[in-house]
Amino acid sequence: MPDTEKQDNTAEQVDFGYSQVEAEEKIHLVRDLFDRVAGRYDLMNDLMSAGAHRLWKREMIDWLAPKPGVVHLDVAGGTGDIAFRVNARLAGEGQVIVCDLSENMVLEGRARGWDRGILKDIEWLVGDAEALPLKPSSVDSYTIAFGIRNVTHIEKVLADAARVLKPGGRFMCLEFSPEQAPGLDRLYEIYSFSVIPWLGGLVAGDRDSYRYLVESIRRFPPPEKFAGMIRAAGFGGVNWRPLSGGIAALHSAWRV
Repeated sequence: MPDTEKQDNTAEQVDFGYSQVEAEEKIHLVRDLFDRVAGRYDLMNDLMSAGAHRLWKREMIDWLAPKPGVVHLDVAGGTGDIAFRVNARLAGEGQVIVCDLSENMVLEGRARGWDRGILKDIEWLVGDAEALPLKPSSVDSYTIAFGIRNVTHIEKVLADAARVLKPGGRFMCLEFSPEQAPGLDRLYEIYSFSVIPWLGGLVAGDRDSYRYLVESIRRFPPPEKFAGMIRAAGFGGVNWRPLSGGIAALHSAWRV
């Protein structure tokens, strides 16, 4: 009996990079991290990937092929990089919704939208990817780029993506991969753990946050395992593509 009570009172532990934290604590740690780096987030993406993230995002939008009239949701897309690309494809005929956990990221993205003259075509929301502030079957397509590895429960995020998508709706996820092509893997590991945290300290003034982001890549499931998680959440037609020798992977699926 004492052992059972002790087990019931033990808080769930989850990964935060290479550390273990309580599940309830992780959401606050992640929010605080992105609140801190919001102003330099896109610049750091350019520096960390040598601009490759722009090519990967373009490939995602090309594969998504958004059509005029759709309602598109971009999750963890606070600074608007994906939303602006989708909005341009829709040419004013459709709606884009951005939802991000970090209010600072959302404020950064909305300000950038205003600078571009986008005042009404994009809706900006602050919310948790595990419990989106949207009605069931309310969006035609859903994207999440470089955000799902930072959530507390990947399964809950995928389940809520299935909830808000209409039947036949498209799910796409762009994420860094823990597995690279032989020969590239060792070089990428050295770059990730030496150069990226150094850049984070130099440019964003936050070395520790960028070390966490590198560690979170190593904790993320390999592409084939992640594809299985997508299927288990109620999606069909699951497919994925390695990008740049496996540095990133692009997953596509359909809500059944």
